[in-house]
Amino acid sequence: MVHYIKNDYLTVGVKEYGCELTSIISNDGFEYLWQGEKSIWYGQSPILFPIVGRLIEDKYRYNGKEYTMPKHGFARKTEWSLLSKEDDTMSFILSENADTLAIYPFEFDLIVTFTLVDNKLRVNHCVVNKNDYNMYFSLGAHPGFNCEIGDTLVFEENETLSAEKIDLVNSLLLPEVIPVLDNSREIVITSDIFNEDALIFHGIKSENIFLMHNNNKRNIKFNMGKAPYLGIWAKPGAPYVCIEPWCGVNDSFEKKNDISEKDAINCLPPEEIFNFTWEAEFLD
Repeated sequence: MVHYIKNDYLTVGVKEYGCELTSIISNDGFEYLWQGEKSIWYGQSPILFPIVGRLIEDKYRYNGKEYTMPKHGFARKTEWSLLSKEDDTMSFILSENADTLAIYPFEFDLIVTFTLVDNKLRVNHCVVNKNDYNMYFSLGAHPGFNCEIGDTLVFEENETLSAEKIDLVNSLLLPEVIPVLDNSREIVITSDIFNEDALIFHGIKSENIFLMHNNNKRNIKFNMGKAPYLGIWAKPGAPYVCIEPWCGVNDSFEKKNDISEKDAINCLPPEEIFNFTWEAEFLD
């Protein structure tokens, strides 16, 4: 089922399955969000939880026990419940159940709230640790926006950034990096820029990145919510780009003894709350 919110500027739809954005339409009928063509990429805006990316052999250990977890976790392929809804805001909740506890031994609430503020969409992710011990998790957003080859991603500040290199067979981080920006701001979306998978950055100074279209219309200002990692990805040559703020990252080939040792893992103490928010402003 799809639920909608709207205001004078935008209408936004979210599916209960995966709590996934399925539409962001302007008041004059322009669709900003990739529509999930199955022959290219079926996704639109998956929520990545409780891991981001891939684990070594899709496995991790916690308290001496081994668990199996699929790429990007289970939240994106699980039914959520509508928690509340008003004209311009709605919230969905995912909590532990027998299936999640079998692969992720933590009790949790993950509440995602979508709010329209004029021409902006704000998406807040709230993780609640319901256990009496520390909870370990990663969390990421993965919205795909319609674009064309030749459009440009522009950081608001000059950046010197290298992209993490990914092993194309195992989807794990390699020790090598790829220089991308040298005291500059612009990344042009070419047909081959994603031939070696996503560009994954950390150490970004900018709080915002802009998706600038060649026609200088329908541009997007994207606030990354101070996430420590940013992924940029699409299927090569496809007419969309995913702007992905991540609180977590893929495994490397270095095996860890416990999920608490995983790179960029978040540790949430008992009964505490973790909040992460991204925002997209849709510019004429």
